[in-house]
Amino acid sequence: MSDAIKHECGIAMVRLLKPLSYYKEKYGTWRYGINKMYILMEKQHNRGQDGAGLVSLKIDLPPGKQYINRVRSNSNAPIIDIFKEINAPYIELQNNGNLTNLENPEWAKQNLKFSGELFLGHLRYGTFGGNDIEHVHPLLRENNWKTRTLALAGNFNLTNVDELINKLIELGQHPKDYSDTVTVMENLGHFLDHEVQRLFEYFHMENYTNKEITQLIANQMDVAHILRGATKHWDGGYVIGGLIGHGDAFVLRDENGIRPAFWYQDDEVVVVASERPVIQTAFNLPATVVHELTPGHALIIKKNGETTETPIKTSEKTNSCSFERIYFSRGSDVDIYNERKKLGELLIPEITQAIDEDLNHSVFSYIPNTAETAFLGMVKGLEDFSALKKAEQLIREKDNLTTEKVTQIINTRPRVEKIAIKDAKMRTFISQDNQRDDLVGHVYDITYGCITPHKDNLVVIDDSIVRGTTLRESIINILDRLEPKKIIIVSSAPQIRYPDCYGIDMARLDDLIAFRAAIELLHETNQSHIIDEVEALCRAQEHLPKEDIVNHVKKIYEPFTAHELSDKIGKMLTLPHIKSEVKIIFQSIENLHKAIPKHNGDWYFTGNYPTPGGNRVVNRAFLNFIDHKKERAY
Repeated sequence: MSDAIKHECGIAMVRLLKPLSYYKEKYGTWRYGINKMYILMEKQHNRGQDGAGLVSLKIDLPPGKQYINRVRSNSNAPIIDIFKEINAPYIELQNNGNLTNLENPEWAKQNLKFSGELFLGHLRYGTFGGNDIEHVHPLLRENNWKTRTLALAGNFNLTNVDELINKLIELGQHPKDYSDTVTVMENLGHFLDHEVQRLFEYFHMENYTNKEITQLIANQMDVAHILRGATKHWDGGYVIGGLIGHGDAFVLRDENGIRPAFWYQDDEVVVVASERPVIQTAFNLPATVVHELTPGHALIIKKNGETTETPIKTSEKTNSCSFERIYFSRGSDVDIYNERKKLGELLIPEITQAIDEDLNHSVFSYIPNTAETAFLGMVKGLEDFSALKKAEQLIREKDNLTTEKVTQIINTRPRVEKIAIKDAKMRTFISQDNQRDDLVGHVYDITYGCITPHKDNLVVIDDSIVRGTTLRESIINILDRLEPKKIIIVSSAPQIRYPDCYGIDMARLDDLIAFRAAIELLHETNQSHIIDEVEALCRAQEHLPKEDIVNHVKKIYEPFTAHELSDKIGKMLTLPHIKSEVKIIFQSIENLHKAIPKHNGDWYFTGNYPTPGGNRVVNRAFLNFIDHKKERAY
């Protein structure tokens, strides 16, 4: 993605099912769990670089011992930072020659932090709120009753925080912050407290002692019941992991499956992560044994290790985020890799039309590196197209073929080059002063000599175009220096027309180049009245319940075809000094779903939001645009 946007966070959970001594004997270290957590978090660093945190819980530690430990960091290298703190006591013991205690799992559990059986980690991209340490997960709600202690970490955005905050206030609570993070913690905490109190009163009536009741509550707590009560009114996308002080744990996924989660279990461990390949890598597993957490379900791990996938909040159909597949998730997942290749391959008809089928005078490349897999699919499609053309030519000229002519025909192939290389140091330097627009054009180095000036077309694929800023200010400028006849920018994703409200930092309509293009076209074609009509419709439903709100912003796009919008975007991204003709090609919605058939969430492309809160967000976002409010709509 040439435009950098922040997006979904990442989580990791490990539950050891054996005593620490088992791992010491089998794997040579009792630190098996924390070592696996490091791999799971490091392999998901793409999902969050604003902060990282980890909590560890020790099961059945006697009173007076610290059973829960947490570390968080919002430094420039947060994963390194937290594991440096975790490892510091081990290094100190080594330096002091105290290897006997260090290698003793029983001593370690009693005396060292982060030597538990349960681990929950989080990587944060901050799409809302500040980046101070208080916004870094896991969150911790401590209590002298273990069964009331709760640690949470999640990848989530709720659209109806105001509604949920009001419900907390009606319960008599006083939320300390107006955010979905606090709302989720207090909401779950309330229903956890309610479950503990319910069980306490029941066993108290049965004449058990308070000490006996504590253990009975831990054994009989109904985690699914807590989650059903807490999530009843939630509207949004979420994967939330939680540890309860006595040893129960859960990972909960929203009913639409908007946010991803995967899990694996054997007789030694239960593990959960936001992405499948990181589990495969950490535990050396085939993809077939790593399960996707069913939307609307929770993976519940009881203190005794019993693990179940339990329905919590169901929906008639799922709408898993297709952007996860296009860009956010690591491309090493076997399905995502093939989907991205297919996205590139399906663009071939429009690409060949744009170059007048002239492969001999066209060069193909990609920017940035995240588009490489889609590029491979594009190259495959070009090779198939080339093979067909060569076969047609051989048949057509069969009566006049010579060895030289046949060799010439069969040696024709797509011209593939590495056109641009990102200068990471330059990018870092510019980020320190984002006003230096004159430096932005040098973020990429280009490969000179690959293009025949004024004769060759240059086709470059990107995985998506959100704002278009980097294309306009940097990439097109750089490519134009090669003096191609035509610059064709190809997006493997469709036009992004609507804001996201489930975890991607695309909350403002006027940030989206497709929306700005539609608004300009309305003015240019004397259809500005449509903007006024949509404003009136949005204001009329501003205070309606979210379930009654309709996405009227779709009317902004109705007068124009996707090609008309693409052509307008091309003009908007072409600065006056650019000499080459610039054309923009986007993926179609139909081909998006052909390439990614099992992940149908496409609301940022189509405006078809999976929850009522999405329609309310786009309604607010349009009114914010009209009122010149530079703020997000949820």
